[in-house]
Amino acid sequence: MSVDAVILVGGLGTRLRPLTLSAPKPMLPTAGVPFLTHLIARIREAGITHVVLGTSYRAEVFADHFGAGEALGVELEYVLEPEPLGTGGGIRNVADTLRADTTLVFNGDNLIGVDLDAFLDTHRRADADVTLCLHRVPDPRAYGCVPTDADGRVTAFLEKSPDPVSDQINAGLYAFRRQVIDTIPGGRPVSVERETFPALLAAGARVVAHLNTGYWRDFGTPADFVAGSADLVRGVAPSPAVPQPAERLVLAGASVAPSATVSGGSAIGRDVVVGDRAHVDGSVVFDRARVAADAVVRRSVVGAGAVVGRGTVVEDAVLGDGAVLGAGIELRAGARVWPGAVVADGAIRFSSDL
Repeated sequence: MSVDAVILVGGLGTRLRPLTLSAPKPMLPTAGVPFLTHLIARIREAGITHVVLGTSYRAEVFADHFGAGEALGVELEYVLEPEPLGTGGGIRNVADTLRADTTLVFNGDNLIGVDLDAFLDTHRRADADVTLCLHRVPDPRAYGCVPTDADGRVTAFLEKSPDPVSDQINAGLYAFRRQVIDTIPGGRPVSVERETFPALLAAGARVVAHLNTGYWRDFGTPADFVAGSADLVRGVAPSPAVPQPAERLVLAGASVAPSATVSGGSAIGRDVVVGDRAHVDGSVVFDRARVAADAVVRRSVVGAGAVVGRGTVVEDAVLGDGAVLGAGIELRAGARVWPGAVVADGAIRFSSDL
């Protein structure tokens, strides 16, 4: 079975702002490399070498970094969406580049540990028109759910509900029979969940499910972004782009003081400085950032060139590129500092004493 891979990377990544003001979400540094590198490496590991990126927002960033894909052992093509087309419209927009009988489609902001060979085998054995990867979650109310029958055929696509009928949700990975993609309307926004898949079911198409029992995470929020990066560093989430699981990843040129602690799957970027007695836990620190002496960074993102001042505490927060936090600050509970902002010493506190 010949297979192409399509990765949809056109989203604005608004839930991750201000990080995505300077780069698309799939290009954010994640466990030492752009998030998209992990996905392409897994596709290549499965023996698929033709990969098409459906781009829109900051499209030039992808080509500037990956080029034709040689460094990752794949052939990359880029197709621009002139306007946001939704998932279905984005798939239809790349149709002219497809060569194979089967097309794997990935959402570019999901980290999924499914065995791709097993997923494709499910698609082949079922002689399916479309195969969906599903994942079980403890609370599916925040997602659309996808019930299936005893034979694994999809029976419906249901919107978010306070009383969902299934704990199975769409994991953002599909296998399409090539001809099915041509039936998606072109030149306009189309949702696969609301339009394409229900129409296929109504027409009697074979839409089947493959249940993922491994890792899955949506990288949409800062909390999921830092947790997913830490899982990659520690080997909880699979990626050939992570050479060896560890409690921390420190890239070339970074300086971590002997008395500092870096743990919890933290990723420390190039030319970062972590000062004496500083603590960085479960966080992502982008290139050229500075974490001063006695500072604490937990479950947070520190943008490129940003500064965390002496004794400052950053927990569950985001610092944009070039932001500067002075000394003695407490930043917690989902706070976000925009790029280039400067916060004076002691200007933000969550407690009476620090």
